Amino acid sequence: MPNNIAFISCESWEKEYLKNKFKGNRVKFFEQLTCEADYAKLQQFDIISGFINTSFQAKNLAKLKNLKYITTRSTGFDHIDIKQAKKMGIKVSNVPLYGANTVAEHTFALILTLSRKIYESIERTKKSDFLLDGLRGFDLKGKTIGVIGTGSIGEHVVRMADGFQMNILMYDVFKNTRLVKKYKGKYVTLTKLLKESDIITLHLPYNKATHHLLNAKNIKNIKSGSYLINTARGGLVETKAFIKALTSGQLAGAGLDVLEEEGLIKEEIQLLDRQTSREKLSAVLQDHILLKMDNVIVTPHNAFNSGEALQRILNTTVENIERFIKGKPINLVN
Repeated sequence: MPNNIAFISCESWEKEYLKNKFKGNRVKFFEQLTCEADYAKLQQFDIISGFINTSFQAKNLAKLKNLKYITTRSTGFDHIDIKQAKKMGIKVSNVPLYGANTVAEHTFALILTLSRKIYESIERTKKSDFLLDGLRGFDLKGKTIGVIGTGSIGEHVVRMADGFQMNILMYDVFKNTRLVKKYKGKYVTLTKLLKESDIITLHLPYNKATHHLLNAKNIKNIKSGSYLINTARGGLVETKAFIKALTSGQLAGAGLDVLEEEGLIKEEIQLLDRQTSREKLSAVLQDHILLKMDNVIVTPHNAFNSGEALQRILNTTVENIERFIKGKPINLVN
């Protein structure tokens, strides 16, 4: 018996991919749902794949009497009322991981841009200026990198740092002993990491416990002339203290993919949704002092955004649905 499957807010290339994966089923695509009346269009579907901006709160779920399964194309699932879904017998899955190596690679792209003055070199040669004055960089080999947060992304960063023959210091509440054995990384206190690292890179989630993890009190412990990389969340760093460290020369520079004012972004994948206003985000950030500092490189929250990472989201979503149809659901969050 064919399944009725609805996909919400897909790009054209995603639609073609999904159509081919679910031949023999009734598959329909919808734009983002913007009002309660839109949910009436979904009443016939037993499987729905939504996005992080697709609200499945109690009042909307109540309209979906035939719904048996939701698979969100995101890691976060706070847009779904899990309790209400459970009460209605609706199973819910997510995409638990899709960009660990992707973000780690972007981290090293920022590190290398700073260490070898790539941006300045490109800007200079565009002007037909081939002088090397002021373009002398530094080797990563033998330098100490401090990795704050050794989850899936942090682990990839450690692996890459080992490839560059860097000394590796790590800080995390949960210690990954595999990193100590395989890459000779060393877990230390946050204070020791800040004092001894030439490059500090952040790979933690943002929550109450990690809010302003780097702040006016401990930023002063940072080794003079070091660099800070943040591809995690802007709220991990107290901006005022951060700017002071950059202007005083305590920090030689920074590579950022996130800024503290980006609080309206819950999850990276949200940035690709057509309902997310890049203009609104731009308006918030356009006068940010960090964007104008010569020793700071800022990218537009783009570390997650590779073709392979987005393909992994679709692959996981397809697998989620296939396994649910077979009665063996995976990646369940309820």
